[in-house]
Amino acid sequence: MWERLQKHTYSVYVSAMTRPLGTPQTITVGSTTLQYFEAGPADGAPVVFVHGLLVNADLWRKVVPPLAEAGLRCIAPDWPLGSHSIPVPNADLTPPGVAALIADFLDALDLHDVTIIANDTGCALTQILITTRPDRIARVVLTPSDCFEQFFPPLFAAMPVLARIPGAVFLLAKSMRLKFAQRLPIAYGWLTKKPMPAEVMDSYLLPVRKNPKIRRDAVRFLRTVNKKHTLAAAERLPQFTKPVLLAWATEDRVFKPALAHRLAAVLPNATLVPIEGSYTFVPEDQPDALVTAVLDFVWHNVAA
Repeated sequence: MWERLQKHTYSVYVSAMTRPLGTPQTITVGSTTLQYFEAGPADGAPVVFVHGLLVNADLWRKVVPPLAEAGLRCIAPDWPLGSHSIPVPNADLTPPGVAALIADFLDALDLHDVTIIANDTGCALTQILITTRPDRIARVVLTPSDCFEQFFPPLFAAMPVLARIPGAVFLLAKSMRLKFAQRLPIAYGWLTKKPMPAEVMDSYLLPVRKNPKIRRDAVRFLRTVNKKHTLAAAERLPQFTKPVLLAWATEDRVFKPALAHRLAAVLPNATLVPIEGSYTFVPEDQPDALVTAVLDFVWHNVAA
């Protein structure tokens, strides 16, 4: 159905994989059209997922089905961060702009008491979100991510500069056709312990490689990444008193556990849960552990 919908409506890349994320839908927020997937009961406690750069909702494909089966209303958008399928030429793709887009998305669906679950770049956006427009958010789950002065972390710090060189992002995307290139530390190699399936990598990389409009969206975001955004959010994090779960990988080589402890120190209502056997992409490496931690966290705080 997802493939038929996309082929009928948009002349864009369509993933060959079956996306086990629920019912595909689109919504227009201002001038921006987003694709999202929904699973679970319509009256369940809403959970909205925020992925990072050069991935899409497929990051959550192992997490959404069990959470939906447990009774949560799971909503997983493809945010316009380079692996989306619908170009957004008029969107504000600065980090504060994307955070505002997330808030507007919650408004458009009229969601209340939302649990945000975020990873990687998506956590930086979530930190901006909860310190600017937190009203609809009841609780937050942060997995390994950009924060404080690490936006981006040292391993990826050159990407905003690279994005300013004409054609550089296209050449980078072309190089990612090679499996060995995908597993380099400066690509996806230190984000997951094992290579991701080929169809998942295609879902992440074909849009930016095949569609120049998507590539321009990615470049617009990359050029505005700056630690000033996460540092500004960090100054305001002590004002966010709602529950936060830090489900952090103990072996992460990009966002080391010390960052989780720093976040726990500034967030007034944070709980730190270590996740063993994972790198940055906890939903990929240890989905069962993440599901268990999320369910314990959500039900405990809903009951409270």
